[in-house]
Amino acid sequence: MFASESFMDELAASQGADAVQFRMRYASNNKRATDALAAVAKLANWQARPAPAPASSSTGNIATGRGVAVSARSNSVVAVIAEVEVDKSSGEVTARRVCVAHDCGLIINPDGLKNQIEGNVIQGTSRALLEEVLFDGSGIKNLDWASYPILRYEKIPQIEITLIDRPEMPALGGGEPSIGPVPAAIANAIFDATGARLREAPFTPQRVLAAMRVTTTQRA
Repeated sequence: MFASESFMDELAASQGADAVQFRMRYASNNKRATDALAAVAKLANWQARPAPAPASSSTGNIATGRGVAVSARSNSVVAVIAEVEVDKSSGEVTARRVCVAHDCGLIINPDGLKNQIEGNVIQGTSRALLEEVLFDGSGIKNLDWASYPILRYEKIPQIEITLIDRPEMPALGGGEPSIGPVPAAIANAIFDATGARLREAPFTPQRVLAAMRVTTTQRA
């Protein structure tokens, strides 16, 4: 999902197309996908424009961006929009807001489903920005929470959810479908903010700075 939706975003950018509109154009025969994209765009108040964002959207060292991703898993369809801030001097990424449109067919327990989605967004954000198993010839090097950091409470993004109920369908997957598009949406938001394309997760400050240097070199 990270690879495919990052590449979809790259295609949209190469055409100077808005990322949501580009996906909807090529998913026009998939009503559930286009409904999810339309719902999450409305929830996030998405304003159509190509990526990356104009330089005027940055304030000092802080660049802001938004990214979208859509996925299907266990017959459920989920669309996500992430909004991030990138500290261009340090490379640190902060996910400020994540919006989710979730279609898992018939919804039986809306509150329980929202709780599950919130957990997926938090874990997906943590995996996207921090979590990485390091190892060498002697074995795994992450042996405690200091060497394997996870997202701390103060870094949890604002999470907004819209549920798409389809009572004519059976109840489908509500467990983990929403975790898949989160890293892709964050990566696409980083590109929108900085023009740098991340091709390896997690998006650590070191990797973000390296990608920004490559982007600067290519533009020079």
